[in-house]
Amino acid sequence: MKSVLEALFYGNLRPEENILPQNPEYRNINNSISDAMCFWKEKLSPDDFNQLEKLLDLRGQSESMYATASFVHGFQLGTLIMMEVCAAKEELF
Repeated sequence: MKSVLEALFYGNLRPEENILPQNPEYRNINNSISDAMCFWKEKLSPDDFNQLEKLLDLRGQSESMYATASFVHGFQLGTLIMMEVCAAKEELF
């Protein structure tokens, strides 16, 4: 197994590329989104559909920013927990 620090140094640590939600509804939801996009592409004028795509792109950017902030917060919280655990270990002995 490669070192996590080496992977980080070389820019090979990209957790978002390896995440696949385990929720069984994930694939169904994405299929429903694809079906809805096909439906609206046929219903709307090209201009209106482009506006819808732009709106959805903005929503995706917003969700990506939120996911990034959640990841950072979770990592920081996890690190603080580990620091507290390590400090408590020293107090036990």
